[in-house]
Amino acid sequence: MGSGLLILNGPNLNMLGRRQPEIYGRETLSDIESACKLHGAELGLSVDFRQTNSEGELVGWIQEAAGVADAVIINAGAYTHTSVALFDALLLLDMPIIEVHLSNIYRRESFRHRSYVSGAATGVICGLGSRGYLLAMDAVAAMLAEDRQRPEDRQ
Repeated sequence: MGSGLLILNGPNLNMLGRRQPEIYGRETLSDIESACKLHGAELGLSVDFRQTNSEGELVGWIQEAAGVADAVIINAGAYTHTSVALFDALLLLDMPIIEVHLSNIYRRESFRHRSYVSGAATGVICGLGSRGYLLAMDAVAAMLAEDRQRPEDRQ
């Protein structure tokens, strides 16, 4: 199909639609996955969409990405604010990494203002609900297209 995009989702995101809908909205993670796969097809991106409540599994998926993906979009959930392991794993990747959050983490509790993921991310999108995933996909598509246009890559 084209470039491969790995979209990773952390703990409690499987509860979207039921968990604090006043903050996270009423869409389910399945709704977001469907929208991402549809948008990916429009952009020529194959989409591998995953969710886990396990920090170790997220680290493993990030490590796998180096051999199978062209870019990563990650909503690490609460691990955003606690996981040096995710930060270290993301630093291994030489590809676009976009951090996404449904809510604006800077308008919430102060402990959410610190993101370990941001230190490894190419960019961050927060506070735009599920639209943030689609915007991240647009950004990835543009970055991958720019990479293909570099003179050193056209030899």
